[in-house]
Amino acid sequence: MKILYLDTSSSFLYCAIVKNDECIGEIKLNLEKDLSSLALSQINNLFTVTSTKPEDIDKIIVVNGPGSFTGIRVGLTIAKTYAWSLKTKITTISSLEAMAISHKNEYDYYIPVIDARRGYVYAGIYDKDNNQVLKNQYINLEVLKATLNNLPGSYTFITNDDIEGLDNISLYDPDFLKIVNKYKGRPDINPHAVDALYLKLTEAEEKLNA
Repeated sequence: MKILYLDTSSSFLYCAIVKNDECIGEIKLNLEKDLSSLALSQINNLFTVTSTKPEDIDKIIVVNGPGSFTGIRVGLTIAKTYAWSLKTKITTISSLEAMAISHKNEYDYYIPVIDARRGYVYAGIYDKDNNQVLKNQYINLEVLKATLNNLPGSYTFITNDDIEGLDNISLYDPDFLKIVNKYKGRPDINPHAVDALYLKLTEAEEKLNA
């Protein structure tokens, strides 16, 4: 079984092909503003170097947010088009789930954090067995930090963002094999029903609801 994993929810392109519990090829590139223009060619290169044809993929796992609005749309467009055109199975996971499951078992709690600006973050809290202690949400950073007083053990923040006021940070380095093995059994979704998980309203939506 071959599974394609795709995450473009940040300035990084994270992509891997896992075959029978072995990661046969991966991409971890910070493409910054070139993400939308270079992502597809980089993925095509991954197929080439792993001698994989698009029709060889049995399932796609795509990150649907939270994170960069533009980045999320890039990944979802690629994954949905792929799944629809080749009738490939597809499912989604959140960027915070992927960040949490990639931990190295050094702490009791893992707190994936993505900068949402203006003092807010996207975050959740997971224990070392990947059980969710605090659901993924858009939250004020100080409120999140206050909840840590109730954690009976050690913790680390997982992020690649420069967020002021965080201590004990672990940089996010996706463990593709752990991610795929954990979530490959998640139910398939109709490609047309795959949607972004922003966890907050866009600025236009906020103004509309004001």
